[in-house]
Amino acid sequence: MADFAASTPEKDESDAIGAAARDQLRALVARIERLEEDKAGVAADIKEVYAEAKSMGYDTKVLRKVISLRKQDAHERQEMEALLELYLGAVGEH
Repeated sequence: MADFAASTPEKDESDAIGAAARDQLRALVARIERLEEDKAGVAADIKEVYAEAKSMGYDTKVLRKVISLRKQDAHERQEMEALLELYLGAVGEH
């Protein structure tokens, strides 16, 4: 059986994409890579702040919950708290 890949002429895959589209794609990839680097840097900074809070005696698990709750709007938070109370009551935790 003949090898199909060997029988086809070698072709640069980028020939299928125009020069402008290729440049645009390269720029998008570069931007995403820079943003991923920035995201990693920010994540490291956040980790440092949590470590600092822990060294000061704060409970980082509770601190993370505070951050999470502050991201929610008041109505959403009230709904979640009401459901939590309902569920806890249903399983006999109240």
